[in-house]
Amino acid sequence: MTAPDAGRGIWDGEETRTFTGLPRDTFRILHVSTGNVCRSPITERLTRHALADRLGDPLGGGLVVESAGTWGHEGAPMEANAEAVLADFGADASGFTGRELLDEHVIMADLVLTATRDHRAQVISMGHSAGLRTFTLKEFTRLVRAIDPATLPPLEEGMVVRARALVRAAAALRGWLLAPTADADEVHDPYGAPLPFFRSVGDEIHQALDPVVTALTGVPARA
Repeated sequence: MTAPDAGRGIWDGEETRTFTGLPRDTFRILHVSTGNVCRSPITERLTRHALADRLGDPLGGGLVVESAGTWGHEGAPMEANAEAVLADFGADASGFTGRELLDEHVIMADLVLTATRDHRAQVISMGHSAGLRTFTLKEFTRLVRAIDPATLPPLEEGMVVRARALVRAAAALRGWLLAPTADADEVHDPYGAPLPFFRSVGDEIHQALDPVVTALTGVPARA
């Protein structure tokens, strides 16, 4: 295993990565799109909202949710239509600023969920042993649906332990459960589109996230 650059942190010698100064009981989810102003901010904030809704804890039991863009608009706010979509779901859009995807983001992430297969390929090409923990969002959803929750560690062992086991199980299934079509694992870019298209993308993301958050927390969405 190759160590990251000096000053960025140290590998802990185990499957999960520990950065100097970061607690071991943290599981980082990184959402990746292109500009980090539309899809990944929506996905980040909907994930946080769903975790808080199920757990009543904004920190999600040790789960940290972030986002970045492969051509990220560093420091930019999310698109107004993305904010409107989040408002539809009652999710908080405040305080968001765009980020360009950096090596350190990938190194620190325990799970990377991308909008498209191209984003996934770009993350994996950065190295850092990212292949087994990087999926498109809809790919990860498909794999998670096939995992028996009874095979995951019980919640009593902690959310982080369960999340790490879920990623390992999904990676093991990837070669067996292929996408039915080339387009099935894609979330298309709404940048510059009218609000109705943003809303359709938001619905798509919300539906993809629901089984993922349920598997992570063991708590289904409220009826």
